Amino acid sequence: MIATVLIVIVALIHAYIVVLEMALWTTPRGRRAFGMSVEKAELTKVLAANQGLYNGFLVAGLAWGLWLGAGGFQIKVFFLVCVLVAGLYGAATVSRKILLVQAIPAALALIALALRI
Repeated sequence: MIATVLIVIVALIHAYIVVLEMALWTTPRGRRAFGMSVEKAELTKVLAANQGLYNGFLVAGLAWGLWLGAGGFQIKVFFLVCVLVAGLYGAATVSRKILLVQAIPAALALIALALRI
């Protein structure tokens, strides 16, 4: 049960990231979330939308694993590892904040899943 709740939280975080990157990138909210100027946001909006699409695939994979229940164990592990790796890479190359937003929630969900709690 705890693992399921944590996976849902990870999926919801990424669903919000999808919205930020694909729909709100150039808005004040999107620019504030990513520390972007108006000019930089305009120049990078296509890249951000592409990035958002990939985050959407993570959400879809986690939802698929949840939908399968116990039978989706390996799918949940695979997509949580993807989130964890992306979070670690983002924390190392972009901002340490990504460690808190992506990597740690994914790691906690993986631990809970492994312990089957």
